[in-house]
Amino acid sequence: MSTMSGMLQRPVVAAAALAAASVSTDLPSKFPHSGSSDRASSTEGLSSSGHDSEFLSESSWASHISVSRLADLSFVARIRVPVPNVNSDMITNMGSNFVRDCRSSFTSSPALVNLYQSAELAKVPKPRAYTHSIPRTRKEDLCRWHLPGPSTVDVAGDSECSSAKSRTVVVLLGWLGAKQKHLNRYAEWYTSKGFHAITFTFPMSEIISYQVGGKAEQDVELLVNHLADWLEEEQGKNIVFHTFSNTGWLTYGVMLEKFHKQDPSLLGRIKGCVVDSAPVAAPDPQVWASGFSAAFLKKQSIATKGHSTLENAQREGSVLVKGVAEQKPAVTEAALLLLLEKLFGVVLNLPIVHRRLSDVLGLLSSRQPSCPQLYIYSSADRVIPASSVESFIEDQRKSGHEVRACNFISTPHVDHFRNDPQLYTSQLTKFFEDCVLKCCKKSS
Repeated sequence: MSTMSGMLQRPVVAAAALAAASVSTDLPSKFPHSGSSDRASSTEGLSSSGHDSEFLSESSWASHISVSRLADLSFVARIRVPVPNVNSDMITNMGSNFVRDCRSSFTSSPALVNLYQSAELAKVPKPRAYTHSIPRTRKEDLCRWHLPGPSTVDVAGDSECSSAKSRTVVVLLGWLGAKQKHLNRYAEWYTSKGFHAITFTFPMSEIISYQVGGKAEQDVELLVNHLADWLEEEQGKNIVFHTFSNTGWLTYGVMLEKFHKQDPSLLGRIKGCVVDSAPVAAPDPQVWASGFSAAFLKKQSIATKGHSTLENAQREGSVLVKGVAEQKPAVTEAALLLLLEKLFGVVLNLPIVHRRLSDVLGLLSSRQPSCPQLYIYSSADRVIPASSVESFIEDQRKSGHEVRACNFISTPHVDHFRNDPQLYTSQLTKFFEDCVLKCCKKSS
């Protein structure tokens, strides 16, 4: 059998129906009125700020860069765009009516507006901010490229740290059910520090109808090709990966696999990997059931609750250790979990699926790049057991990798940043300064 879709269709329909019944009271949030913001599709209800992001459409991986953000960068003023030659005498002889008609036609043509705006960027003495909407080819962008904040760009190249950051792109690989808006908070933090950032998410439909070598893997290959082209533009460019949950972790594994096949030398340009709420070293039906249940039920899932904190809390080192009170899932969620666990008990053991997962997980276990790794997890995670993460960390250390880890103790699955942003960003900052961009620590 070459596809999971046949095995998943009927059970997933039943699971979806059960999920719908458990969240019937939340229906208004699933169908908002036009113009209202979407509710979070998983544990983080983060606002979207896609207007200042470059995104890559499904049909073309050529980047569509927001003109308003590019205009803030001083090097834009030096861009020269060819403009057709026009006979000035002919223009002088034109009547005022004809000029007015031309102006009307010009402003109504998106192609001419784009040409005019591009030409204007080359003429102005200082960058200007132009806003022009770029039509999207699909409801939800697969991938977006976020540019560094203008204030972080060192055009003169005087700062070694700033220069290193501007040549580094952080690739954020989303969790199951994540949308672009959920990754914006992470991308904004990275761009505010001077990094480029790419946010990549899968539609749920692509995961449910997954086929080995099918649409999902083709999308990953397009991203890999795009990154390879970016790296080859000039020496000194590097990548850092930031993965979320099992889906982001497996996506990272597929990308490493494709780098190995296309150009193994590019693996040396990977300078770090941040792993949020993962991994599990082997396919586990219970983990997969918990992940899909959380994606179906969203905020109604117990996976989003973490552990209830008790009044007495004590500090151990710099991390707050709190007492916890165990919670149990609602009846409908318990039934959904049982159904999904039985389903994945079959699906994950299909020969072609098991072989594909084993290949990717084996690569992640034994053939990761030599770059430093940071694992962010929680004892309260109801999807990825903390013991699985800690076991994997120990194996990586035994293999000679430089590994750092932080247990957030009481925060839910992929919700550590929102619950404790100070601790989360401090871990990222220290990891980048100590392990990824050591020149930045010297200059700070």
